[in-house]
Amino acid sequence: MVATSTDIVRLRRGLTLPLLLLLAWEASSRLELVDPRFLPSIEDVILTAKREIIDNGLTGQLGSSLLRNLAGFLIGCVFGVSFATLVAGTRTGDRLIMPTFNGLKQISLLAWIPLISVWFGFGEQAKVVFVALAAFIPIALNTYDGIKSAPADLVEVGRALRFRPWQRITRIYLPSALPAIATGIHLGLIYSWLATVGAEYFLAVGPGIGGLVIAGRERFDMALVMVGVIILGLVGFALNRLAGAAEARLLRWRS
Repeated sequence: MVATSTDIVRLRRGLTLPLLLLLAWEASSRLELVDPRFLPSIEDVILTAKREIIDNGLTGQLGSSLLRNLAGFLIGCVFGVSFATLVAGTRTGDRLIMPTFNGLKQISLLAWIPLISVWFGFGEQAKVVFVALAAFIPIALNTYDGIKSAPADLVEVGRALRFRPWQRITRIYLPSALPAIATGIHLGLIYSWLATVGAEYFLAVGPGIGGLVIAGRERFDMALVMVGVIILGLVGFALNRLAGAAEARLLRWRS
């Protein structure tokens, strides 16, 4: 695809603030306006990243975080769509389960960490469960809203044709809810990455970018901390763009 002039202008505008921040960062370090122990120079951060890649397996740390994120995200997707479909598709489930779920979703995600650590320990299993919970909530909510917003005339046609419950779900509810489900999956992917960082930070230290940031904090190596923060931001940005592109492609029939 050839970039248009509008795309180029949009790219320039998007890069303006990051470039200004980099210039301010470098000037503050070079002119010693900020103590380098708290704000290392860009050169120190690059050298630290190079050292971590060559000597300390930074790519492996990133791979561990991504695998953890993917596992939790997929589990959250499956349970989120299934749960919302069953609840929204039945009057009993809608009346009995949804009010309680709407109350539980108000609880901060981090508040579940003590409970998860008691039930699942502090290891990999607990981290994946926490990530899955983060992805589950937005996916379930958006899927539920999408199913409940199914066009009434389509539902009436299904009744007239005497569709079975499974037929109504697969031929009416889920297809009409697809835009909402795609939005929920997009949000779930973003939240799952944030939860991956939180799980690595608050649960037992192990392989992962969160552990890298903790190691830098404990050694007061701010260059290492900055490497971890930059990687977390870049991965989050990439996941957001990837989810947005996949959502646009999946829903291109709407235009």
